[in-house]
Amino acid sequence: MRVVMYEAPPDVEAMLAERRRLGLDKRDEMWDGVLHMVPPPGEAHAEFSSEFFLAVGHLAKRRGLVPRMETGLFRAVDDYRVPDQLYRRPDQGSDRGAEGAELVVEVRSPRDETYEKIDFYSGLGVREMIVAHPMERRVELVRAVGGRLMPVQPGPDGALGSEVLGITLRTIDGKLEITWDGGSATV
Repeated sequence: MRVVMYEAPPDVEAMLAERRRLGLDKRDEMWDGVLHMVPPPGEAHAEFSSEFFLAVGHLAKRRGLVPRMETGLFRAVDDYRVPDQLYRRPDQGSDRGAEGAELVVEVRSPRDETYEKIDFYSGLGVREMIVAHPMERRVELVRAVGGRLMPVQPGPDGALGSEVLGITLRTIDGKLEITWDGGSATV
């Protein structure tokens, strides 16, 4: 179900306070002052995201990046998104979350807004975005070209290479194979 409220109820602050109290607001996003209430991830989403993070988080650290899960990525106080994962430079962190990122990972869920976020991420100078499809164990990669995130075409073997993380991603026999210089993992 998708709900859009053109006017907030008079007790909107009480409703938002209750969401905070119950921990239901962790993935909420503000899009140019418009609140997007994002539901919690399902099992396939959570499993894929956790496994991917465990497989590549240490690689990001080796490259001097800070790996984070479900952290706010801010353009302004009323304009932020909460990607499933982000990998940022140390200078891109702040008390409220992140003020930039080198790479974001969005794990697809039914009826999510993953593709609507691409221009936002482009505007913040994100270098790469991985869009993960957890049920198929496959990914799409978009990379900054001329200031815009553009789709990267896989090689003849179906492999995609992340320059930010220094990994190659390829789906083989229903599993996502992640390889890097000196190692590999399967998600």
